[in-house]
Amino acid sequence: MRKVTVFNHTSLDGYFADANGDMSWAHRNADAEWNQYSAENAEQGVADFLFGRRTYEMMASFWPSPQGMKSEPKIAERMNSAKKLVFSRTLDKATWNNTTLVKEDLIGYVRKLKSEAGQDLMIFGSGTIVSQLTQERLIDSYTVVVNPLVVGSGKNMFDGVREQARLKLVDSRAFKNGNMVLSYELKK
Repeated sequence: MRKVTVFNHTSLDGYFADANGDMSWAHRNADAEWNQYSAENAEQGVADFLFGRRTYEMMASFWPSPQGMKSEPKIAERMNSAKKLVFSRTLDKATWNNTTLVKEDLIGYVRKLKSEAGQDLMIFGSGTIVSQLTQERLIDSYTVVVNPLVVGSGKNMFDGVREQARLKLVDSRAFKNGNMVLSYELKK
């Protein structure tokens, strides 16, 4: 059975994107230690990716670009070669390498994916997808990078969740740049 994991950055006040939808602040705090951690995660390459339209468009405009490949070559290589599913009712086509556009019911499709053999599934950004799958208890684990800044207002990845999802802390790591990585599993 495949597992679904979320990997998202948040501000200290709990937003994964600011009020304008910008997430670039999450990458302005990089240093050698953080870059090594990011590269090691990319090299593991053990998941296919699930995206909503907005996150897909942002990622597809950056990782295949010369800037993306130059700034983070290992991550760019992983992102560009990985299998990607983008869930959207409004997108007409998905042209990024190895991407499938899915217009079907998100919940039913992810339930089906989880029951099949294959690589685990990873969600970056995509707050609407995170909240819907959290509500249905289809996310197995969450890795949240708390960034040392306050954005004031923005988008919370759990907007719309109506029932509590109890989590268990399974790992944590503090970085010199102030980032804190917290890893949780869903309590069954």
